[in-house]
Amino acid sequence: MAQTVTLGTSPEGPRPSYMYKVVLLGSMSVGKSSLAYRYVKNDFRELLPTVGCSFFTQILDLDEATVKFEIWDTAGQEKYQSVCHLYYRDAHAALLVYDIANKQTFSRAKLWLEELEKKFLPDEIVVALVGNKTDLAAEREVSTEEGEDFARTKSLLFMETSAKSNHQVNDIFMAIVQELLRREKEKAPKPSPHGRSTVDLRASGARTRCC
Repeated sequence: MAQTVTLGTSPEGPRPSYMYKVVLLGSMSVGKSSLAYRYVKNDFRELLPTVGCSFFTQILDLDEATVKFEIWDTAGQEKYQSVCHLYYRDAHAALLVYDIANKQTFSRAKLWLEELEKKFLPDEIVVALVGNKTDLAAEREVSTEEGEDFARTKSLLFMETSAKSNHQVNDIFMAIVQELLRREKEKAPKPSPHGRSTVDLRASGARTRCC
């Protein structure tokens, strides 16, 4: 699933290191860049629209593993959407971001999900639906229940955030980390009765995907 390197030890033994590619998708001005900047720099800025794609990294030193996030912040303008698939190729996780004060961006997030479903096999990528700009609650056009219901029907993670007020920004990235690590544990080879790890060779073959 992710590139794995043994890095350091813990009382339980070697602690693995994982590198994950995370992409932020959504319409222009929903706050994707501000979310990434808040998460990585713990600061808020009114950023200019992203041209093409911008790139951030974040390293998490957790008890069970060291995780490096490569965060790809994609442009939301229509003119860049034809090349966005180049940026989310081989991604391990995606944040579908919409503005809770703009109903149209919620509809657009659903279309982004359809694009991801064309490129990735089921359970191949962790997807989170993110309703950003909770600081604009007085102007809300998308209810929390709408976001929750859609996420539930599609088995997505869901959270509402505010990059401006730093509401649940760390929480949504941590939820993604926890789900990625949970999947790593599920895919880990199980010890054999003879004390050796066993690997299902049938599962190690290349998977075919479109484009």
